[in-house]
Amino acid sequence: MVVGPDASISDQVPVGEPPAEAAGSQKAIEGRSLGQIAWRRLKRDKAAMAGGIVIILLILIAIFAPLIVHAWGYPPNSFHQETMDPATQAPTSTFPFGSFDPKHLMGVEPPFGRDIFSRVLYGARISLLIAFLATLLSVVLGATLGVIAGYMGGWVDWVISRAMDLFLAFPILVFAIALAGVIPDKAFGLSGDTLRITLLIFIIGFFNWGYMARIVRGQTLSLREREFVDAARSLGARSGYILRKELLPNLVAPILIYATLLIPTNILFEAGLSFLGVGIRPPTATWGGMLSEAVRYYTMPHFMFWPGLAIFITVLAFNLFGDGLRDALDPKTR
Repeated sequence: MVVGPDASISDQVPVGEPPAEAAGSQKAIEGRSLGQIAWRRLKRDKAAMAGGIVIILLILIAIFAPLIVHAWGYPPNSFHQETMDPATQAPTSTFPFGSFDPKHLMGVEPPFGRDIFSRVLYGARISLLIAFLATLLSVVLGATLGVIAGYMGGWVDWVISRAMDLFLAFPILVFAIALAGVIPDKAFGLSGDTLRITLLIFIIGFFNWGYMARIVRGQTLSLREREFVDAARSLGARSGYILRKELLPNLVAPILIYATLLIPTNILFEAGLSFLGVGIRPPTATWGGMLSEAVRYYTMPHFMFWPGLAIFITVLAFNLFGDGLRDALDPKTR
């Protein structure tokens, strides 16, 4: 501070310090939320971001499949006998393992010449719809029962834990094959593809909640002994409030991580059921159904290449994104 003998009080300003008005006008430093910190970590993971972009593209393709097919393809169940060789009954368009037809970007299926491009796009709608809804059902049931079991303890925990063991030991694939085989074409007021989709969502989602519940229960057992839960109890908070406001917000990260890893598992399960003939029935296009039909035409690899590639890219994208999301939300696990 520079002070002369004749200096007034207003002149006694520290050297190098801005006036009060200038200091107040400067923008205050803002802290980052946990979500912003996780997003910054996720953006640095190039593989996870690439997987996320592919997932967004797949969702958009599934939603706008009718518009895309109308612009660049043909209806998925329309026959194009002109694309079949009359002598050999083999398709004339077998890209990428043979000739390319600009009218059929991925070639055509034997023996009727159905457009593979359109069927792969419509197959994405079925696979993603079943996988997302089945995962949602598993997450809701598993997270709810898991947090209740972990927080309540005692006989409640024992009953829910034994139910987890029962569902985890249940032969879901055998049950799905048996149940899909005995359900008639009309049941519960539903019929056709709507009935089959609802049935697959129920089988895949309801019988897979045990995995989510076990993870959430283990996390809840650790969180219920933390200081913020004790503080909420000391203030008179009820159990329902603690479950909703204290525990569930701290369980969002593991729930999201496991959900992103459960979706590709459900996609593969649905494709497996359709491949075995107990999923969505023909002629509705599904990736598993297309692979099942392609087995008979093993000399035409383009027939199985495109649906197989679609399954591979989808599962890989979800796994990459889920792994990156885990590292972003819980860097201690790296």
